[in-house]
Amino acid sequence: MNLKGLDNITKNFTTTEAMPVLFVGHGSPMNAIEENTFAQNWQQLGKTLPKPTAILCISAHWQTRGTFVTAAEKPETIHDFGGFPQALFDVQYQAPGSLALAQETQTVITSTSVGLDYNWGLDHGSWSILKHFYPKADIPVVEMSLDYTKTPQWHYELAKELATLRRKGVLILGSGNIVHNLRMINWNSPNQGFDWAVEANEKVKSLIQKKEHKPLAYYSGLGTELQLAIPTPEHFLPLLYTLGLQEDQEKVSFFNDETIYGSISMTSLKIDKA
Repeated sequence: MNLKGLDNITKNFTTTEAMPVLFVGHGSPMNAIEENTFAQNWQQLGKTLPKPTAILCISAHWQTRGTFVTAAEKPETIHDFGGFPQALFDVQYQAPGSLALAQETQTVITSTSVGLDYNWGLDHGSWSILKHFYPKADIPVVEMSLDYTKTPQWHYELAKELATLRRKGVLILGSGNIVHNLRMINWNSPNQGFDWAVEANEKVKSLIQKKEHKPLAYYSGLGTELQLAIPTPEHFLPLLYTLGLQEDQEKVSFFNDETIYGSISMTSLKIDKA
């Protein structure tokens, strides 16, 4: 693969139709190596999407003070978890990075400074999904961090500044979970969610379908169910990045719409004109 050529993607790429935008509920890292329904749906979606020139991933698992993008030529596969089988730690997703996309992201974001990070690689919020979408690992991937000092509304507004990347062949992917409460997991109910978790998931979906994004950016005011579903913001913020990029005529389609182990929602969505 010509990495030098890949690093020129955003400079030489002809303007195209807007790429779809995705939010993916990534759930357990084990989804990376299990042939379950979630993984099969990711594989199928990867076959139907327009092939991106590069991928910008906003993962729940990279939180920083300030905003950063990965700039390494060969980003490391980060195994940011413990207690799983060795087979999961053996996975290497060796997609190239793209300094050009990192720099272009710096350019299009004007409301805050964006730093280049050469140390962070691809955490499981990105590679556990992308290994199913693009198993050849032949598409450059850049991660953008979540500034933990900022409000959900700030993140929603920041997302809008990324819009021009969609017309340069860049697939923007938010990776988290709508409902993510690890303290309340029920290991005895792998295929069922608590009533409050199901209600929270449905409430979020309803607002998305009605394009009422503002309440989602202020989710703490949406009731007890949402407070239980989002005890900390990092898994919900990638959804706000996806929604912030929705254009007026674009529609939302849901997939992997299941709540599992009591308190985890795998619900995912695609935004495009189809």
